[in-house]
Amino acid sequence: MTEHAGYGQFCPVAMAAEILCSRWTVLIVRELICGTTRFNDLRRGVPRMSPALLSKRLKELEQAGVIEAIRRNDGTALEYHLTRAGRDLEPLVMGLGIWGQRWVESRLSLKNLDPSLLMWDMRRHLNPQPLPPRRCTIQFLYPELPTNRQSWWLVVDRGHVDLCNFDPGFDLDLLVTGDLRSMTAVWMGLAPIRSEIDAGRLVVDGDPVIAKAMQQWLGLSPFAPHARQAS
Repeated sequence: MTEHAGYGQFCPVAMAAEILCSRWTVLIVRELICGTTRFNDLRRGVPRMSPALLSKRLKELEQAGVIEAIRRNDGTALEYHLTRAGRDLEPLVMGLGIWGQRWVESRLSLKNLDPSLLMWDMRRHLNPQPLPPRRCTIQFLYPELPTNRQSWWLVVDRGHVDLCNFDPGFDLDLLVTGDLRSMTAVWMGLAPIRSEIDAGRLVVDGDPVIAKAMQQWLGLSPFAPHARQAS
């Protein structure tokens, strides 16, 4: 069956699958549900997807009535927003994630490590409330990665969170050093920060107040609260 062949069934499951089950489509919808609207930000949420394929999938979702492309009032930027039909997909997409968290064996999920996706997820779920009411700069360092992917900075200022993969030039408040697998396990709720620090897989240096509150401000994956089940 080619990508556009379709299932040839009147069943609503088959008709929905024809729209949603092409490669990357559900992940694009996931990004839109999380509040991403700009093309370049969508790319950060699906970093292994080519820009050409992302553009193609967005057009397909627009034709299916799942999203609408809206030009901002100043005419400079195109934004993508879920329609009513698209918003109706939220419980379906979240349900898929909950199922994956509960039933996909953690060894398999931790095989697909990606620092850019991990840091982008951390950036949008970070909770600024436990942090001091000033600009805070937090660096994450993954020494086992190639030089151009080792260092990432989260800059939190008045509730706004920016992610940089270059030194923003601000004084550093906290440095978190460790392997990508450990930080991913923490983010996914598979391991508490304290256990990774005690095991020597993560090292946290800097402001003791920010370090102590790390489990609170980090803001774990929305699927982290769902316990894994024995298969």
